[in-house]
Amino acid sequence: MTQPVINEVVTKALVRFTTIPGLDGEAALITLDNGHDHTKPNTLGPGGLASLDAAIDAAIERNPRFIAVTGKPYIFCVGADITVIPQARGREDALETGRLGHRVFKRLKDSQIPTFAFVNGAAMGGGLELALHCHYRTLSTGAAALALPEVSLGLVPGWGGTQLLPNLVGIINAATVILSNPLMMNKMLKPKQAREMGIADELFEAADFLERSLEWAAGVVRGDIAVERPEIDRDSWDGVLEFAKATLDEKLHGAHPAAYKALELLALAKDAPFSTGTAAEDEALADLVFSEELRSGLYSFDLVQRRAKRPAGAPDKGLARDVNKVGIVGAGLMASQLALLFARRLEVPVVLTDLDQARVDKGVGYVHAEVDKQVAKGRMDTGKAAKIKGLVSGSVDKGAFADADFVIEAVFEDLGVKKQVWAELEKIVKPEAVLATNTSSLSVTAMAADLEHPERVVGFHFFNPVAMMPLLEIVRAEKTDDAALATAFAVGKKLKKSCVLVKDAPAFVVNRLLTRFLGEVFAAVDAGTPLEVANAAIDPLGLPMRPLALLQLVGPAVAHHVAETMHTAFPDRYGVSANLGRIVEAGKPGFLTSGGEIDPEVAALLQVGDSPLTSDELRNRALEALAQEIRLMLDEGVVAEAQDIDLCMILGAGWPFHLGGVTPYLDRTGVSEKVTGKRFLPKGAASLPA
Repeated sequence: MTQPVINEVVTKALVRFTTIPGLDGEAALITLDNGHDHTKPNTLGPGGLASLDAAIDAAIERNPRFIAVTGKPYIFCVGADITVIPQARGREDALETGRLGHRVFKRLKDSQIPTFAFVNGAAMGGGLELALHCHYRTLSTGAAALALPEVSLGLVPGWGGTQLLPNLVGIINAATVILSNPLMMNKMLKPKQAREMGIADELFEAADFLERSLEWAAGVVRGDIAVERPEIDRDSWDGVLEFAKATLDEKLHGAHPAAYKALELLALAKDAPFSTGTAAEDEALADLVFSEELRSGLYSFDLVQRRAKRPAGAPDKGLARDVNKVGIVGAGLMASQLALLFARRLEVPVVLTDLDQARVDKGVGYVHAEVDKQVAKGRMDTGKAAKIKGLVSGSVDKGAFADADFVIEAVFEDLGVKKQVWAELEKIVKPEAVLATNTSSLSVTAMAADLEHPERVVGFHFFNPVAMMPLLEIVRAEKTDDAALATAFAVGKKLKKSCVLVKDAPAFVVNRLLTRFLGEVFAAVDAGTPLEVANAAIDPLGLPMRPLALLQLVGPAVAHHVAETMHTAFPDRYGVSANLGRIVEAGKPGFLTSGGEIDPEVAALLQVGDSPLTSDELRNRALEALAQEIRLMLDEGVVAEAQDIDLCMILGAGWPFHLGGVTPYLDRTGVSEKVTGKRFLPKGAASLPA
């Protein structure tokens, strides 16, 4: 596979030669550019690799003082062209793609002429691996995404990453980048973090990045600048990987082959020759390329990278109103998290209100303390911190909302309380202000029913913790107009959330499905299934949390309240666990101790029946309940398509990438047809990127 394949957008490697003051001779600068703007990033398929190979030939032929590789504006390279993967005709094709990348990149590693990577923008997967093969690396402060995300897709870094990174930054940092971050919703490195890890040798501002990088490289070549790197600790290598495996076992329960394969490759990197390690990467890629796990991962990737950026059903963004001030009703933990998020992302004044000054002061104090933590960690400079703090204020007088453009409430989850809040606020805020509710399960339509202008009320449901969870369910009530909805989507985008439009239906998407799913677990416990069995029954799916740990995070009181809400709406499908009610009444945080073990005191509170389920029986019931509920939600029009449910569950519930979304998983395992008589997606729809 050395020729461009069908559909490959070839990233060309363009060579130019330049002179640098103070450096005898010329430097070769190779720029990766696929001919499109930053919205279509550089990728490397066979055609792109062939172009890079030829560019290296052209550079070496002129015998420059050094060779540097950089990218087009805002983008270095985001890795392999994933459109090539489905076109592999067999294992030999997959092996050849891996070997080709290794062969071309290795030329930079083995070059007698010094090689540099000037990482000017996003560098992910094979793009970052390309940079790692160079002898030296500079990094722009404007590089928005730095990662080796392959494990999240069901692959492993296959162009040298598993061998080069641990030997550059140490096994702990390498395990973080290759394993931990991909399994934490594809967490990216910030440029400063990458520099601190040692991935880059120097960090330069974006404005004059290329000029500074060329000058720095000239200094290195002249011998004026010495690049020092710490010695790698090999004594702790095995212990770190043993700990990493134990963590994977606890989190994935063996359900994610790519993660375990990455562990094996990292172990090999300790002592094996580089050629042995890269050959093992080739074999691993060839094994994984044809796996269902990868096909599922590509489907998930496509949802998160494409569909999430073009929300189905969102109104014309031209209808959105400007938001120059935000009001937040409440000053508790959720409200305070919202205040921090709005101030950081929108950089407009944010005012909190609550019943008394002590609560208001506590809420504002939380924001200030969190900002100070960011400064202490080096993630925010003092100037930016002062600005954010200055934007957040508090008041006991709701009159502070008079000039707000967007007001969101985060008060107690009670319909009467929320209606009272909006009735009071409608008399204060200006006519065009959008009113948003962070309700997790209540009817937005009912909340707005008594208002003079219900058309400006919209649901704006965040997930906890607010700063980390990427999903935002935007709820259109019966009378919500397009201007309010467009404003909500525009604000959600500025908050850097992935927004999904949902109908005003009980508990919307994620909470509705999780409540149904967990309801089967609690019902099994009530029926007499041992807690240990109920808690482990879902393990084969590799979900990020076991059911009882998830309950502990959500809180029994909240889970019980949502279950009651859903039971009222759908009494035939949603039960209310008597034992969960006992835990709430006893004031317990859940079934588990702080160490994650079954709490014997809580176990003693339970009253159970004599009809226990096996793990298989419980897991099947839970999956069948999901299939039934999803079919009903699609029939009700809660979202536009099944893909939106998949997106919500991936981003809001941590449904694993490697399972490929909940609906294709249910299709693939036959549960959909067994329960509903048909599939959710056309056959093959979840196998390839859309």
